[in-house]
Amino acid sequence: MSYGIIGITVLWTFLFGYLIVASVDFGAGFFSYYSKITGHNNKVHTIIQRYLSPVWEVTNVFLIFFVVGLIGFFPDSAYYYGTALLVPGSLVTVLLALRGAYYAYNTYGSSKEDNITYMAIYGATGLLIPAALSTILAISEGGIIREENGKVVLDWARFLTNPYTWSVIILALVSVLYISAMFLAFYAQKAGDEGAFSVLRTYALSWSGPTILACLFAFFQINRQNPAHFSNMLDMAWMFIASLICFLLAVYFIWKKKNLGWSFLLVILQFGFAWYGYGRSHLPYILYDQISTADSITNDVMAGALIAAFLAGLLVLIPSLILMMRLFLFDAKYVSGSPLKKG
Repeated sequence: MSYGIIGITVLWTFLFGYLIVASVDFGAGFFSYYSKITGHNNKVHTIIQRYLSPVWEVTNVFLIFFVVGLIGFFPDSAYYYGTALLVPGSLVTVLLALRGAYYAYNTYGSSKEDNITYMAIYGATGLLIPAALSTILAISEGGIIREENGKVVLDWARFLTNPYTWSVIILALVSVLYISAMFLAFYAQKAGDEGAFSVLRTYALSWSGPTILACLFAFFQINRQNPAHFSNMLDMAWMFIASLICFLLAVYFIWKKKNLGWSFLLVILQFGFAWYGYGRSHLPYILYDQISTADSITNDVMAGALIAAFLAGLLVLIPSLILMMRLFLFDAKYVSGSPLKKG
């Protein structure tokens, strides 16, 4: 296996970790605001804040690893993506700063009441950030970035009028809400909060249908945008069929109000099969037809060092997250809202 394939697989795994962890975070922000304006705030807000408190500080670690690794492994990506993604990248940076300001206000502010304006910004960023980040997938299919007179240009007209662009954005939005609702419903049941569980279960079921429809819409739009990639995806159809089966089982469990831990695990597998099926069928290109794992990889010495460093990062990050979940998120007293002993 080449350094390029190993490198992009490791980076794709970091990005998948971000997809799951950040989706729960972003969706929780939206549901926190939505529950406020619909009168369910007293039922679900406590559960959401209990989840966010120990998690929000580590969410972006996955994204930072991916961005740094992409440039390190494939230096050409900085040239092609750097200028083209200046606007969406800057937007994401501003939105993350606003989100961080809300966390600081919520954690360290003297007021015990949530300001509706701050919550609205918090909820909006939970949708705008994944929408902005998802545009990278649309651009990666080719035909949107081009070189003119030695400069990289993003064709904004084609980008904004391209159905595939909007299919990816819609998919990102509904997936965030679906993943988050599925996890929070499981978390509320584990906490024994029936009121919150009832509301969050409704959210999960409500967003399951739009999620699968958005998946199908994006899937067939790829055929119009990039027939070669679509053909590769058909060759790996079993992964997408496995994803659909996981989806059906996850929704069945939440409908029946049982095995919700398995239900969320199936959600992870659902997106895992689709994520790696999409990524594998996209190879060898990272950006059609300008960046490939074979031609754009850095030198062997640098690639070997980066692979070792990033694998070590995974070996540290994943156990750390598991430990944090055991100590906080799934600690019996913390889940139920009981105060933890100090000392």
